[in-house]
This record gives sequence, C-alpha cells and structure tokens, in this order.
Amino acid sequence: MPHGPVALFGSGETSNRGRRVHEALMARLRAPVQVAIVETPAGFQPNVAVISERLRAFFEQHLSNFRPEVRVVAARRRGGVYDPDSPTIVAPLRRADYIFSGPGSPSYTARHLAGTLALDLIRERWAGGAAVALASAAAIASGRFTLPVYEIYKAGDDLSWLPGLDLFRELGLDVTVLGHWNNTEGGADLDTTHCFMGADRFRYLRHMLPAETAVLAIDEHTACILDPATGTASVSGAGKVTVLRRDHAEIFADSATFPFALLRRPDGA
Repeated sequence: MPHGPVALFGSGETSNRGRRVHEALMARLRAPVQVAIVETPAGFQPNVAVISERLRAFFEQHLSNFRPEVRVVAARRRGGVYDPDSPTIVAPLRRADYIFSGPGSPSYTARHLAGTLALDLIRERWAGGAAVALASAAAIASGRFTLPVYEIYKAGDDLSWLPGLDLFRELGLDVTVLGHWNNTEGGADLDTTHCFMGADRFRYLRHMLPAETAVLAIDEHTACILDPATGTASVSGAGKVTVLRRDHAEIFADSATFPFALLRRPDGA
C-alpha cells in the first residue's frame, strides 16, 4: 500500500476552500473517519486548548458527512507534562486515519517533534495509508529545512534555516516547504511576501539552501496535495504554488498538477 495523500496548506485550512480539500482527502477513507489533531505547533501558546477545540468543531460540524471521530494529541512540549514521547499522550495517533496539525511556530514544531514517538506514529500511520493535512507552521516544519519565521520576522535574528522534519524523504523528495508565499500583511510599506521574509531577504535565504533542494512555496488560501499513489502533486485554492529549484521557478495555478520529479532528490534515492 502506498503512503496516504498529504495536503499542505499555505493558509486557509478552515475556510470554505480548505474544507473542500479536507473533503477530497476524507472521501478516500472509510467512515467514521478517525481524526487526530496534533497540538505541537501551538504547544507553547496559553490558548492551545482553545485552538484545538475550534479545530475539533470545524471537523465535526463542516465535515459531518464523514462522521469524524476527533481526538486531540496534546503533544505540546518535549520533556513536559504533555510530552510527544508519552505513550498516553500520543495514543490517538495509533488508530488515526486522518492526521491534522496546523498554525503555531515552525521552529518550535520541528524542535519538539523531531525524533519523538509522536512523529514515529505519524510516519507509521501515513505509510499505512492515513491521510495527512498540515497547515502553516506544521507545513513549514515538514520539509528538509525549516524557516524560523518568528525569530527572523519578529525578533530580528539573522537569516538562517533550521533542520526540518524531512517527512518527504521517504518518498525520495528533497523539498523545503513555505506557506504564506503571497502574504500582504505589511501593506505598501513592508514586503511580507515569501513567508513574511520579503523578496529581497528571501533571495539571500534561497542561496543559503543546498542547490539541489526544491522549495515548495504555497500561497495563502491554497493547498498543494501530494499523492504518492500517482506520484503527482495538485493545486487547490485561490492562489498558486511555486516550485523553486536552483534559479528556476515553475508556477502552478488552481487545478494544475505536476510530477514528483520536480521535487525529487537528484540521485533518486
């Protein structure tokens, strides 16, 4: 059995467009769909439980046709009370066939999930055919390298990359994921495109990555769905998906598809 599909959201995972992406993935599964919400990206936030309850309500109310049975995986902090290595905390992942994780901090996500039982179970269920949906911070953390967005954008850290979870290595892909690619939060005075980095700073960041690594850049209110069964990726949403490798860019709009070859490691490993 091939790995299950993966939806990577630039943002808008609970919008009407986002709901349609979840529907498309859940339609492949048998009802009642066992949904696991992984809290790690927002595990440092005092309102993390509130965020999870809103997500639970979204799945239960807006995807009710699939009779989702939603459980929260409170894997908030390595070594803490809600430890991603605790068998009790991560128990809902053992039977999940739809795994969701979303907003928060990309660097925190990678730091507190890498090498844990929670991540092992996510990989195991995904390899067994479970669908995975990752939004915003979780999507950014999923690739080979992770952009420390808050540290650079809010705290003024030097431009850098951190090791990511490298989930897609199992598919032979060498990819770094970025969301919020067309963000305009800064208005006319501050360029916040390119995942809040702006075009000028991102040029430096791009050259700090290994040349063979593909950047999968996803606009807001847009998802890129990776389908291991067909070896293709598709675009769904209001924006576009941009694939950058070396100095070459290919841009794909809503409903477009492209082969995994654009994201594959050069050696095919």
